[in-house]
Amino acid sequence: MTYWALNAIFLGVVAVVAIVAIVLRRPPRWASILLAGLILLVMTAIFDNVMVGVGLVGYDRRLISGVFIGVAPLEDFAYAIAAVVLLPSVWMLLGNRRDDA
Repeated sequence: MTYWALNAIFLGVVAVVAIVAIVLRRPPRWASILLAGLILLVMTAIFDNVMVGVGLVGYDRRLISGVFIGVAPLEDFAYAIAAVVLLPSVWMLLGNRRDDA
C-alpha cells in the first residue's frame, strides 16, 4: 500500500467526521482553520525536513510519489491537514456546556 493510499483512507474518515460535524452542528470558523492550517503546514515543513534530513524518519522510495518539499515527501503533509480538519470537527461534535444549556 502506498502512502497516498493510506492517506486517502485516513483523510476519507476525517472528511466524513467533518461533514457530520457541519451538518449536525454549525459551520466552522473557516478563517481560524485556515490560519491554523497555514501555521501547522509551515511547522510541518520545517520539522519534517529536519527529521528526514538527519535520518530519524525514512520512507520506502517505492511507496512515495517522488514529490518533495525540501527532503520531506509530499505525503507527509496529509497528517497536518487531517489534524486541522479533524480537531475542530470533533470539538464541534462534542459541543460545550453553553451549547447544551
